[in-house]
Amino acid sequence: MTSLSYEVFPPNSAVGINHLNQVLAALQGLAPSFISVTCSSKAARLAQETVRVADYVENCCHVPAMAHLPAWYLSRTDVDRIMAQLRERHVGRVLVLRGDERPGLAKKDDFPHASDLIAYIRQNYPDFQITGACYPEKHPESLDMVAELQHLKLKVDAGCDQIITQLFLDNRCYYRFRELCAIAGIDVPIIAGIMPIINERQANRILRTSAVAVPEKFKDILAKYHDHPEALKQAGISYAIDQIVDLVTNDVAGIHLYTMNQADTARQVEQNIGALLQVSC
Repeated sequence: MTSLSYEVFPPNSAVGINHLNQVLAALQGLAPSFISVTCSSKAARLAQETVRVADYVENCCHVPAMAHLPAWYLSRTDVDRIMAQLRERHVGRVLVLRGDERPGLAKKDDFPHASDLIAYIRQNYPDFQITGACYPEKHPESLDMVAELQHLKLKVDAGCDQIITQLFLDNRCYYRFRELCAIAGIDVPIIAGIMPIINERQANRILRTSAVAVPEKFKDILAKYHDHPEALKQAGISYAIDQIVDLVTNDVAGIHLYTMNQADTARQVEQNIGALLQVSC
C-alpha cells in the first residue's frame, strides 16, 4: 500500500506555535504514515525546535515523527545529544540531509556530507530508521546525473532505509529517476515529495530558487490565475492531486506532502486520493 506522509516546519513565534498545533491536530485526523519536522531557520534553535515539535507529534498526536538532521551544522557531540533526546521521547525516525547554506550559521567539520552522518547514525544508533534526500532532476551542485546517482548510492550504502525526493512538477522526471536508480543498484523505497503550489509568491520562490522542470500545463495555470488568488490555490492543489493520482497508479512507494503548515491543503489532497491508497500496491 502506498504511504502518505506530511512535512511541517517549526514556527518562529508564539502565534506560529498555536497555528502549528492546529495544523498537527488536523493532520493527525488524516492518519498519516509519519510527519517529518524540518529544522528551525534560527541558528540558536536549529535542533531544539525540531526535537520539541517531533516530541509533540509522536507523544501528543500519536503519529510517528521524523526529525530532520542537517549534517553540515552538527558535531558528533550535537548528534549524540539529539539522538539521546529523540530516543528518550520515543522518536525513532530521522531524515538526514547535508543542509543548505545558512547566513550567520557556521558549518562544523564532523559531517561534511549527508552520507557521513548517515553512516555515523547507522553504526551508533542502529535502532533508528534513517531516511535520505534525493533529487530526481539532480542537486544544483552535482555535475550531472551520473555524479548525482553516485552520491546517492553512497548514502544508501551508508545505511538509508528509504529516500524522499525533492519536489518535482513533472512526473516523467520521477519515473526516469526511478529507472536510473534501479540501474545503479539503489533498491530502497523512493518516496515522492509533492508540494502543492497555492499562491504566486510560493510559485515565484520555487521557480527562482530550484531547478525543477516546469511543464507547460503548470505555466498556463500561473499565467491564467496569477491575479486570482483563490483560483490559483485551487488550481495548484488540483495539479498536485493529478500528480499524485498518476504516481499512485504507477506504484510509487509513498507520497510525502510538503504542507507549508497548511492543513486545508493536506485535507483537500487526502480527501481526493485517500481511496486510491487503499487499493495501491
